[in-house]
Amino acid sequence: MAKKLVIKVTAGADSPERCSQAFTVAAVAVASGVEVSLWLTGESSWFALPGRAAEFELPHAAPLPDLLDSILAGGRVTLCTQCAARREITEKDVLDGVRIAGAQVFVQEATTDDVQALVY
Repeated sequence: MAKKLVIKVTAGADSPERCSQAFTVAAVAVASGVEVSLWLTGESSWFALPGRAAEFELPHAAPLPDLLDSILAGGRVTLCTQCAARREITEKDVLDGVRIAGAQVFVQEATTDDVQALVY
């Protein structure tokens, strides 16, 4: 197993099953002791804002706020710089623990030894 898991989630309410899968895998990995870096891009960018995860609904899925809280508690959550800019989201707007970083940081994380990268 990889020592670190980098997950990029591109989907939000526009593709709820794909979005939920990414957050679920990230949360399960954190709970399993895997080092997790979750990247919010595209429509998932909105979940970097307070209260937005609570608006997400998918039957028979774990509540997104619970998954996000567990990922923030044991892993790292990053909002894509360009995605944030397109949505006029700044560092002062995001949840505590969410950083904003760009493609260079993603590539660095995803290409490090012993890393498995997943994109949803």
